Amino acid sequence: MSAANDLLSNYQHVIKDLSLLTGDKGIFDVEVNGTKIYSKHETGRHAEPGEVLEIFTELVGPEISIYGT
Repeated sequence: MSAANDLLSNYQHVIKDLSLLTGDKGIFDVEVNGTKIYSKHETGRHAEPGEVLEIFTELVGPEISIYGT
């Protein structure tokens, strides 16, 4: 999954739990550390490439650096 790879490649040092939840009727949610950061069911569409990473980056703020930098 691109979203999981993006998140873990950039923020593995702050992510303790990453869940990709799927279900009926197009449900696809991304949860990080217990917080839902993206829901296909709520938005009505798949996330664009890099969109989930962008949402998480905004959520953690600029004080959290990308892993390895």
